[in-house]
Amino acid sequence: MSDNLHNQLKIIGKNARVAAQGLALANAQDKRSALTAMATHIRMQSEAILRANAKDLKAGKEKGLSGAMLDRLALSNERVENMATSIEAIAAMDDPVGTLEKEWEQPNGLRFSKVKIPIGVIGMIYESRPNVTADAGALCLKSGNACILRGGSEAFHSNQAIYKAIVSALTTSALPETAIQLIPTTDRLAVGHLLSGLDDTVDMIIPRGGKSLIARVQSDARVPVLAHLEGLCHSYVHADADLEMAKEIVMNAKLRRTGVCGSTETLLVDKAIAAKFLPQMIDLLTKNDCEVRGDATTQSLHEAVKPATDNDYFTEYLAAIINVKVVENLQGAIDHIGHYGSGHTDAIITNNQIAADYFHQAVDSAIVVHNASTQFADGGEFGFGAEIGISTGRLHARGPVGAEHLTTFKYLVHGQGHVRPK
Repeated sequence: MSDNLHNQLKIIGKNARVAAQGLALANAQDKRSALTAMATHIRMQSEAILRANAKDLKAGKEKGLSGAMLDRLALSNERVENMATSIEAIAAMDDPVGTLEKEWEQPNGLRFSKVKIPIGVIGMIYESRPNVTADAGALCLKSGNACILRGGSEAFHSNQAIYKAIVSALTTSALPETAIQLIPTTDRLAVGHLLSGLDDTVDMIIPRGGKSLIARVQSDARVPVLAHLEGLCHSYVHADADLEMAKEIVMNAKLRRTGVCGSTETLLVDKAIAAKFLPQMIDLLTKNDCEVRGDATTQSLHEAVKPATDNDYFTEYLAAIINVKVVENLQGAIDHIGHYGSGHTDAIITNNQIAADYFHQAVDSAIVVHNASTQFADGGEFGFGAEIGISTGRLHARGPVGAEHLTTFKYLVHGQGHVRPK
């Protein structure tokens, strides 16, 4: 790494640490005002953001980016407006900082309380999606954290334009401009330095992107990582499903947006209703240009089905391709998900409440859904305003990570001259 880049990143880290100290003391109204200003400035600069995005899209097509990557990269008037409304939704939420989680008193009269506090400085490394620049910045600000953003090179101009709008808003607020910083280079060496913790100024790294990015971050990071892993999501049609409902849910779960992590990649169907359900379901999928790969039973039910390999069931396509497998029963579906799934989002479609309850208990995923599309795996749909990612781990936070999940806690102890006996 060049000395110039090294020094630049050290300054970014130091500025973030100073900003975090100020944000930890910021009141709820100042944060709300800053977020509202961010939404306003994104709307005001929407044309500049879209022009920048057009440059990235042009370059992405020339580089041969996949359709899923281009979909994630693309902005429109509607998507820019969604960024602004997401920030306003975050602004309107209750401030998580200072929230009293629990309080109690011991027999000796000491009083204890547990309250939420910011984590500190969060480093965000992400690919493709330029809206993450706005979402991550807003969620970190709401939760009192300073953040350092490092977007992918494919969205460089888009991220810069969104960041410019954010900074112009922060300059009008009572909060430090360096509360949100964007690393201004596509140099991959910058990622390594951020993963090292920028001289102990970074408290947590959150990666959001493809499997290779997540693997590198988890391997190289010297600070805690809150990982957003791939979405190997399943929709299971149980024997007691409403089949018309199932068709509608599966179409949405797979094809609403194929490039999102909540898109269903594998359809599991109970053998009791496979012959009745699958021919119609596969007709619908193929008529909407979705390639279907399946096991031998599925292939026997429709001529359009291509053979599915074992590796297919481990694949996050992020494209108009779906695996299908006929399973023996509810337990067969749960076993399949346990073996091939990534712990992201899995759904059961059934009118049998006992089966749905068992599925909820037995499937060990961050999000488990009954009679709804897996594409509801989204912080906005959960009422979080937005999400910084979908955590598939078990520690700290799980599922859509909103502002309240970007906090830790401390204990406050209140005494009246108490001393501990010998």
